[in-house]
Amino acid sequence: MATNTLPVTGKPRPASARRTTVFMKLLMALSGALFVFYVLVHMYGNLKIFGGVEAFDEYALHLRTILMPILPFGGFLWLFRALLVVALVAHAWSAFYLWSRARGARTTRYVAKEAAKATLKSRMMRWGGVALLLFLVWHLLQFTILKFNVGPEAAGDSAGKLVISSFQVWWVVLIYLLALVALGMHLWHGVWSASQTLGWTSSARSRRTAKSVATVIALVTAIGFALPPLAILFGIVKG
Repeated sequence: MATNTLPVTGKPRPASARRTTVFMKLLMALSGALFVFYVLVHMYGNLKIFGGVEAFDEYALHLRTILMPILPFGGFLWLFRALLVVALVAHAWSAFYLWSRARGARTTRYVAKEAAKATLKSRMMRWGGVALLLFLVWHLLQFTILKFNVGPEAAGDSAGKLVISSFQVWWVVLIYLLALVALGMHLWHGVWSASQTLGWTSSARSRRTAKSVATVIALVTAIGFALPPLAILFGIVKG
């Protein structure tokens, strides 16, 4: 039976390793798709702040009443958060596995030469993911877990007032915008890579379509998330 060999050493590559790599790529693509869905919905929800504090608070309350009384108050939201945590672990785990395999493969001269051609986009994808993870911790602490207010106005229990007060602080907006740059790049490269993994780029036309879809998703998400903090910072949206 014929076996695949590495380009230089001629050592057989175990079939199980190939299957694991394919599985990890698929796991990364599917978990990433869930996050694409989430950020688009979250971005749309953030735009509710343009309707005022009352509209935003009503939206925040509605999220906690989904599937009531089948689930308790906030039950659906916590179940969805748990699903996101599982997806995050799966995404990070598969990313680390693929990165470690690629790094280990650099022991051969051929693969090392190919690795040297790695683009800036691939490296930004890796470190951008780390930056997004750190930002996610900050974001959850500020708006979900601790709900600490760094702005000049009292927020009380109002989610809308907390958002408006927080984004009146320039450095909070700056952190947010830097994270959005990383998010946009991550989304573009991620959607494009997932399209390849799922076999949606078999022709030149489908590759162009996949790149266009990735660009639209990245731009719409980044711009949509950036509008509320910028509008608040410049006084267009007020409490």
